[in-house]
Formats: sequence, C-alpha cells, structure tokens
Amino acid sequence: MDLNTIKQLIESKIPDAQVDVKGDGYHFQVVVISDAFETKSPVARQQMVYQAVMPHIQSGELHALSITARTQQEWGTSQ
Repeated sequence: MDLNTIKQLIESKIPDAQVDVKGDGYHFQVVVISDAFETKSPVARQQMVYQAVMPHIQSGELHALSITARTQQEWGTSQ
C-alpha cells in the first residue's frame, strides 16, 4: 500500500484532517491533525483513524500502523 492511498483513505473519513504518512511499504506512521478529535479520548481518536483503513488491515494489505491523533491546538502546543 502506498503513502498517498493511506492519506486519501483517512482524509475521506475525517475530511478536515491534515494527514502526514511515512513508512516503508510495510510499517506506517501517521499523524492526523483534526478538530474532529476535540472531545474524543485518545482511544476514540485512534478508532476513528482505524475505521478509515480497516478493510485494508483486515485484508492484510496494510500491516502495521502507528497513529498520532491531535487537535490543531494540541499539535500547536506540542511543536
């Protein structure tokens, strides 16, 4: 699976998100910044991202995904 496909899948489920994807074709790291995470727990945020790619995880096409999910404000203060 390529980086752009993962980015598009996440953006399709979280439309206002800024998504950055890195990886080697097998292990991927995603950073998703969205105010849709505002009232969500860390687990709920990861679930939102996983929903976008779940069919590809279930098929084995996408194996390992590390997720950082932050709001705009959280991301700004962590930089």
